[in-house]
Order: sequence, then structure tokens, then C-alpha cells
Amino acid sequence: MILNEQVATVHQGSSGYPQSLLTGLGSGAPVEFWAAGPTQLLDQPKTGFFCSSQCPGSIVLKTFDAITRLRDEGQILIGGFHSVMEWECLGILLRGRQPVIWVPARSIAGMHMKPELIPAFDAGRLLIVSPFPPKEKRITASLAEARNRFVGALADSILVPHAAPGGKTAAFCQKLSATGKRVYTIDDPANEHLISVGATLMEPNYFSTSNTVKSAANENAKG
Repeated sequence: MILNEQVATVHQGSSGYPQSLLTGLGSGAPVEFWAAGPTQLLDQPKTGFFCSSQCPGSIVLKTFDAITRLRDEGQILIGGFHSVMEWECLGILLRGRQPVIWVPARSIAGMHMKPELIPAFDAGRLLIVSPFPPKEKRITASLAEARNRFVGALADSILVPHAAPGGKTAAFCQKLSATGKRVYTIDDPANEHLISVGATLMEPNYFSTSNTVKSAANENAKG
């Protein structure tokens, strides 16, 4: 399946453009972005998802358990799902019934959709979003970093099961935490460095629908 006619452009200033992009990115917010699927999901509470490819075995199992629980609770996760671990987690999410938001680090215009994504897309529970114009057809490191900032701005909270110490993901999480964004991680000794830079341990049932909506409401009240 090739994304073409399904792709719509969302312009800054239009009713479908999320305020969170302007709040989180300021002058760096994209003038427009491209979307295929149910764009109304951008108005719902969302958990951003980032994870390094290399994870200790104990974290891998805990992450799969956490993602399965979030899926079964109907939580909306948003992420690039690019690393091996992230893609594995996307596969778990796609086996549920809840919506998912995928943000690839490239343009989605004319993109060939992988077969495993089509059933969820056809069912109206997969939204594919990109802040990159049609000319950006190849994933690059700089596009991946811009994508991560885009996801971080859209998400109400962030889940990082693991980020390699000293790596870009860990540094990005520290920046998000410094802005007041809630960043959560998995309880494991290998994640002590994330705790030291502001991440909070993911508690059982914290990401239940009521808590996520309550958290988003509290943040809005503070603003």
C-alpha cells in the first residue's frame, strides 16, 4: 500500500494544528505537517515512547509487559518506532484495539506502508504523522532528532524503558524533564542514570486512562 491520496497537510493556524507543538517547540514548530489516518487522535492524551536498541534482557521483558498493559488499558502511544525494541513494541500495540500514532523520520508522501501496519490503518486506529516535506524520503540522523522533538512536544508524558548512558536518547530525556515534561522509565538498576536526570519510575496502573486524563488536565490547569 502506498500513501498518497490518504495524506493530508495540516497547516499552522488551522483547527487541526495542535497547540502543544507551538508550546513545546516555539519558533521551531513546523509551519505544516502531514498526516494519514484519524487526526483527531492528536487531541487525545498521548504517551511518547522512546527506547534504545540495546537493552539489558531484564528491561526487554519488563518493557514488553508494560507495553502489553498499556495496550490493554487502551492507552495511545506515539513514537518513531524505529529502533529494534521500538518496532517490537509497535507489533505488540498493533495486536490490540487501541489507537497508535507513528511518526517516521522521513516524509510519508508516497511511502510504501509495511504489510503489518495495513490492518490497523484500514481499521482507523493508526495515525501516521510526519513534519517532513515530500522531498525528505530518506531517514537521516538529523531528521530523527527533529522527529523526536516533534514527538516530545505532542506527547503529554514520556515513557523511556531504557536509554544508553551518555547517548542521545538519554540527553533528550533530560531536556524533556527539564522543561517539566513527565518522563517515566522501567524499574531496573540499568536505568539509574535516567532517574538521576529526572525520570520517574513507572508505577503499576499509573498509565490507566483515568490517571492519564487527570495528569493532562492538571498540566492544562497549571498552564
